[in-house]
Amino acid sequence: MAALTAEICSCTSSGYSSTSAGGEVTGTSAAALKEPVPYGMVLVKRGSLTIGEEGNDSLWGSSLPIKEISVESFWMDEKEVSNAKYRQFVNWVRDSIIRTRLADPAYGGDESFMITEDKYGEPVTPHLDWTKPIPWKKADEDQQRAIESLYYTHPVTGERMLDVKQLNYRYELFDYTQAALRKNQLDPNDRTRNTDIEVDSRETVMISKDTAYVDEDGHIVRRTINRPLTSMFDFVNTYIVNIFPDTTCWVNDFPNANNETYMRLYFSHPNYNDYPVVGVSWEQANAFCAWRTNYLLAGLGAQAKYVQRYRLPTEAEWEFAARGRENNRYPWKASGSKDNDGCYYANFKPERGNYTKDGSLITTRVGSYKPNSNGLYDMAGNVAEWTSTTYTEAGILQMNDMNPELYYNAAVEDPYYMKKKAVRGGSWKDPEKFIESSWRTSEYQNEQRSYIGFRCVRTQVGTATTSKR
Repeated sequence: MAALTAEICSCTSSGYSSTSAGGEVTGTSAAALKEPVPYGMVLVKRGSLTIGEEGNDSLWGSSLPIKEISVESFWMDEKEVSNAKYRQFVNWVRDSIIRTRLADPAYGGDESFMITEDKYGEPVTPHLDWTKPIPWKKADEDQQRAIESLYYTHPVTGERMLDVKQLNYRYELFDYTQAALRKNQLDPNDRTRNTDIEVDSRETVMISKDTAYVDEDGHIVRRTINRPLTSMFDFVNTYIVNIFPDTTCWVNDFPNANNETYMRLYFSHPNYNDYPVVGVSWEQANAFCAWRTNYLLAGLGAQAKYVQRYRLPTEAEWEFAARGRENNRYPWKASGSKDNDGCYYANFKPERGNYTKDGSLITTRVGSYKPNSNGLYDMAGNVAEWTSTTYTEAGILQMNDMNPELYYNAAVEDPYYMKKKAVRGGSWKDPEKFIESSWRTSEYQNEQRSYIGFRCVRTQVGTATTSKR
């Protein structure tokens, strides 16, 4: 028999390498994936802070919850989502509907006429502006009818307008957390580690999932159903959301005010392109995050599996990011709201009825004021911002001290008070107290306000460990 010799061999498959040195286990590895900086985002590095405010609130005399927490690194939009960015979402949904109908015989379409997507998943259709006549030059009347089905003529003014009630975005989310819980395992033997408990193979596990559909009248019907667990597909939640902002919020939020101009032009006029989008509910903000994720993944190819989803920030993440690296009371270092020259650090309501003392009447262009030490703009004022967190009076006290979150996507059947979400940052209409980083307020998840917007975050994977002395 030939003498055995120790050899070092290495093989690589799909980027992974396995090395054996004299029979020792050395591990397998893959080339590290350096995540590129997401467009328009900055990295908020992991850290800890005491969230909340010590002492009673000086305005209302209430006690704000206080807790020391730690959060993982995450990317965050450096600016609030603007009208221009949200309008890209609206246009994508509109063009997708038209693209589908051009191939749908029910709308006079032709199945052989399919408009393709570009490499980013963007529908390649004519750019349509709902404020102008449809610039479609094809002579085919059936194709024209498919496009016209998304528009209507105002019965009084005669304007040709986009039928925004049809702009519904459907998306699905797999609930990794619920699928991972031991009580929800498909194999009964995996539901407990306690060997004193006899496994009941006939046990029925009930799960709750969200589903939605559009009825014959075009109305979105959303249901939360309870059913026996049968497969991993039971953890897929389906949502359909009408995504057009409520432009009437400008007159509904302010009775007896002449805000018609904002109602008609704030979202559609190019002069407001860089202003924060408003009139967007918590549900619509989540739909935007889902679309933004799918839009990104369509252009990434194989690397898509490594990328985390865009989402709304948790309440803890938001405050951690807003306070900056110095854990400030405001996003800036100063203890007040203006510098020695009398220039304000944010867009809010400095005095009773005097909205313009800081230079703005309503919102202002995103990024008009200096960023905080994390590189984030408008973390105080301009518009308040949705978080993913369910609002309770106890707040952070109910949550874990590591990556704290309290998430509950209320069902339609739930009492309305259970549909409150935490809103942070204060807005252009709020007094100085409300723009402090610790200030908590809430709004119902289906409400659309002229003073609430949002920004997205994305968890960073594999953050390097840093030592502190």
